[in-house]
Formats: sequence, structure tokens, C-alpha cells
Amino acid sequence: MKTLKIATRQSPLALWQAEHIKARLEQLYPDLTIELLTMTTKGDKILDTPLAKIGGKGLFVKELEQALFDKRADIAVHSLKDVPMELPNGLTLGAYCEREQPTDAFVSNHFATLDDLPIGAKLGTSSLRRQCQIQQYRPDLQIVSLRGNVGTRLSKLDNGEYDAIILATSGLTRLGLTDRIRHELDTDVSLPAVGQGALAIECRADDDEILDLLKPLNHEISKICVLAERAMNRHLQGGCQVPIAGFATIHDGQIWLRGRVGSVDGKILLKSEHHNALLDPNTQAMIDEQIAESMGIVVAEELIAQGADKILAEIYHNS
Repeated sequence: MKTLKIATRQSPLALWQAEHIKARLEQLYPDLTIELLTMTTKGDKILDTPLAKIGGKGLFVKELEQALFDKRADIAVHSLKDVPMELPNGLTLGAYCEREQPTDAFVSNHFATLDDLPIGAKLGTSSLRRQCQIQQYRPDLQIVSLRGNVGTRLSKLDNGEYDAIILATSGLTRLGLTDRIRHELDTDVSLPAVGQGALAIECRADDDEILDLLKPLNHEISKICVLAERAMNRHLQGGCQVPIAGFATIHDGQIWLRGRVGSVDGKILLKSEHHNALLDPNTQAMIDEQIAESMGIVVAEELIAQGADKILAEIYHNS
């Protein structure tokens, strides 16, 4: 292979992510010519409607996936939290890159923390997951839909349309905008989205040459964690734009997974947590990743037993 083409959206953050992967591949393979194929997705075009009502975050990846099928591109770089739980037949995630900070960031020009917002303040977010958790924590706040790329959202805040907004810490970090972060929300207040902060590289499942090229970009710890989170979401039959949170971490050879499902108004917030050994105590070798996926199913089943399926069914019915 002499030339590799990367499909990417045209937003500044998506371009940063694609350029980041391009640079890493160029470092690994100096003789490889790498080009970007930029495109605008349906999710980028429809900005006046909440994502949940137009099909969820999968709208950000479909055009990129079609470029893979058409062989106009060899790989596509995604924010993993935008990638649907089920991939089209013939495509696979060839690499899970090392995760950036996965928290939610509180951004405001006048208030230092979420707790400092006055009663009735306008808080902007595009995420039902953030909305349900923050409404549980601060039911007095007015949650207002906020769409657009990072720059657009910050401009709306700066124009006084919101008292504060919530964005992904990882996106602000990658764009060099950490100075806009007033504080990171504690995961007890706002548990991250499934896959938040991680980049994934999608490719054709039968393209062994590409899969071999991508192997050095895979970060095993990040992969294990997001596989557990995605297994939970898949078992809940949840998409990318529903009030489901899932976050896995690894400590002392144990993988811990927390999951949440909530009603959009924040009046109900179901929680589950589970942990399991991930390292062989004798060899310290990583145990089969199926353990992480099985744990995701266990957490999902606990949430279903609490009524998560009914909450999600109602949300799908009303969207």
C-alpha cells in the first residue's frame, strides 16, 4: 500500500482527530502517503432539531461508512461515542486509541461551577444523558438544547444565549481550549457517555492489510473499558443519543463498570455498578476481553431489573 485515505467530517474537532491519526500513521510508516477525504454528514447539516428526534449520533458516521464501502476511503476516524453499537455488515473497528479525559466540562463566563448557577439558569447541552443526570442533581435549572460544533456552541454561550454549557472535556482539550473549562463535573454528578473521550478507527472487515497497519494504534486498556461500556449499551438496545451513561475504569487488576439510565426530566435515575478481575493474578496477563463484555451485560441486566427497559421504551415512543 502506497496511499491511505482517511474519511472524516469537516468540523474542526473531526479534522483534528483525523490529522492526529494521520500524524501517528506517518510516524509509523514514513513511506506511506496519507490523504484526508472530508465530507459533511447529515448530522452536521440538521442543526435545528435535537439529535434524538432525527436518528441519533449515527447520523455523523453514515456518509463516512459509505465512503469505506465505495472504497473511496480506507479508514474513517470517529469519536467512539458517536459510533452506533451495531456496525454495518462488512465494517469493523480496527483500532481503539488511547482515551483522553472522558469527563463532562462545565463552561461559563460568569459562574465557576454547576453549583454556582442561580435558580432557573439556562444550561445548554445536546445530550439527553447529561440532561437527565444534571436535572436529577439540579432540578431547578432550565436545560436548553444546544447543537453545532464546539466553536458554534461556545459562540452561543458568549452571545449570552446560555448561562453555562456542558461540553466534553476531551473535545476542548484536543482543540486547545482547556482555558474555557471552569471545572470538570464529578462522575457522581454526570457519568460519561459510553466511549466518551476515545477515538476509534473504522475500516472494512476483510481488509487485512489495513487491519495490520492499525494494530500499533490500539490501546488495550482503553479498548477493554469501552468494550464493557458498549456491551452494556448494546444489551440495553440503546443508541448514542439516549439517557444512558456507562463508564469503565481499571484499578489494581480489576475492571469496574458503572451504568445509569434516567428519565429525561431527571426524576428517575437508575444506577448499577459491577467489577471483575481483569488480570491473571499469577502472570498479570490480560484476561480475555469477553470478561469485560460479559460484565457489560450484567450491569445492563441489573438496570433492566430496575425498570430501564420501560424508561427507554417510553423515550423511543415519544421521539
